[in-house]
Amino acid sequence: MRTRSNLNMQFRYALTRISPKLNIKVLFWINFHRDIDLRHPKTLDEKLQWMKLHYYKDNALVHQCADKWRVREYVEKCGLGHILNPVIKTYHHGSEIKWDELPQRFVLKWNFGCGGNLVCTDKSDLDKPQALKDIERFRKTHQHLLAAEPQYKMEKVLIAEEFIEGEKGGCPVDYKVYCFHGVPKCVMCCYEREEYKKPIFYFFDRDWQLLRINRAGKAAPEGFALPKPDGIDEVFRCAEVLSQPFPFVRADFYLEKGRVYFGELTFTPSGGFDKSRLPETDLMFGEMVKLQGLE
Repeated sequence: MRTRSNLNMQFRYALTRISPKLNIKVLFWINFHRDIDLRHPKTLDEKLQWMKLHYYKDNALVHQCADKWRVREYVEKCGLGHILNPVIKTYHHGSEIKWDELPQRFVLKWNFGCGGNLVCTDKSDLDKPQALKDIERFRKTHQHLLAAEPQYKMEKVLIAEEFIEGEKGGCPVDYKVYCFHGVPKCVMCCYEREEYKKPIFYFFDRDWQLLRINRAGKAAPEGFALPKPDGIDEVFRCAEVLSQPFPFVRADFYLEKGRVYFGELTFTPSGGFDKSRLPETDLMFGEMVKLQGLE
C-alpha cells in the first residue's frame, strides 16, 4: 500500500514526465496560490522556474556543478581545491558500504538533490540497518522529476566525507551565500541548530551588517548583532570565484575555527518554491537576476 508521501512523489514524477512546465505551474500554484508568470518573471522563484526550462536543462556546467561529486573538479579548476572536505570513499549502492572501513565520525551524502545526508557522530551508536534503509530509499528517488530540476539528472554516487566538527562539538554553522552574476550579495547563516533542533536563519551583507530581509531579521531587536565569524571574508571571496559563470547560484560553505570548507552549489533553493522567503525579498532578489541572452 502506497503512503500519501509516495503518492505525492509519483504525482510529481508524472507531471514532469508529461511536461516540466506543467509540473512548475501546478506546484507554483499549490505553494503560492497564484499563477506563475513565465513570460515576464519578476521574483527570484519565478526566474528560477524560467531558468529550469530555458537555461539549466542543457547547461553542461550547471549539471556538473549541481552534482556534489563532479563539482569537486570545478572547485579544483577554480584554484580552490584546498577548501574541499576530504573524501573517504564513494559508492553506488548502500550495500557496498563496509562500516569497519569508516572512521568513528563521518558524513554520507548522495551527490544529487536535496536531503539524503547521514551525519554520524558516533559509529558505535549508529543504527546501521536503518541507515541503509534510509540511504537506499533516497537513492531510489528521482530528484530531477520531483520539482522539474533537470540539473539533478545524473549518475548517482554516494560520498563518504570526513566529519567537520563545529566549535561546540556538533555540526558546524553553515553559510549560504546568495550570488547574482558573480557578485555575492549576502549570506544566510544557520544558527542554533543544535540547541533547539530548529535552526534560526539570519542574513548579513558582506560587511557583516544584519539585513532585515527575512522574518528572523525583522524580528531581531534594535542593535542586534552577532560576532563576525573568523573566515567569513574568505567565504565571500570563494563564493565570488565559484559563482562567476552563473546568473544565480547559492554557494554553501562551512567554517571551522576560521577554516573554510566547501559545501555545495545550489541553483534552485527549495526547488524554486521557497514559501519562507518574504514576498518583498523574493522580488528584490529577482530584480538582481538578468535573463537576457540565457535562452
